[in-house]
Amino acid sequence: MVKMPEKIIEEFVKDESVPIYEVFREILGFGKDDDPEDVKSAYKKRTSSVCKPCWELKYCPYGSLVEQFPLPRVTREIAVNRNERLKKCLSTGLFRAGEPLTENRRKFFENEVETFNIDEHPEKLSKFEIDASCSIYGHLCPVFFVNVPFTETSEMRRIGRHIPTKTMIRVARRDNNTCQICGKNLLDYEIEFDHIIPVSKGGNSEESNLRITCFDCNRSKSDNVDL
Repeated sequence: MVKMPEKIIEEFVKDESVPIYEVFREILGFGKDDDPEDVKSAYKKRTSSVCKPCWELKYCPYGSLVEQFPLPRVTREIAVNRNERLKKCLSTGLFRAGEPLTENRRKFFENEVETFNIDEHPEKLSKFEIDASCSIYGHLCPVFFVNVPFTETSEMRRIGRHIPTKTMIRVARRDNNTCQICGKNLLDYEIEFDHIIPVSKGGNSEESNLRITCFDCNRSKSDNVDL
């Protein structure tokens, strides 16, 4: 398995106005005629309790299951650039650093150029695709489509932004009233509580998912995952 190229990741745009990736319909059990807004609603409902292992564990525990899920789409600019590179290889008969094209590679490149359809590639990707993409391998994460709010214990995963006062006190003491991003010492009224894995991405309000930050650092982080 190969990680998704960094360039593709850079092309992700968090814009909910971008049409949802149609493959989500099939994975979520919708048909072609179902309202896209219903698909988005179902996706948001499922992800409200998700806990993405690669965010917490820094590796993907699902192995071959992840490979069975599709990759996010490739943006139009990247797809066009790739197609032009394939054309150049075919015209010169060379691949990479002057390496001659093999017969199998030449046939593959010819088929890729012949079947290239620019309309299959969006100008930019939807917020849903970047959120649902595995940060380790790049495939759409199966957890985002089959998850439930259960944990390995008898307790359900606590979902929501409410932080009990006792938890706030413990976190403030643990972090020594210091912003965990910039290191600034904070007065009591300057303290902000940051969800390391944002609530919007399934993060909970347990002590292990909270940290102290200053106002500026908390706002600049937004809903990004910053571990």
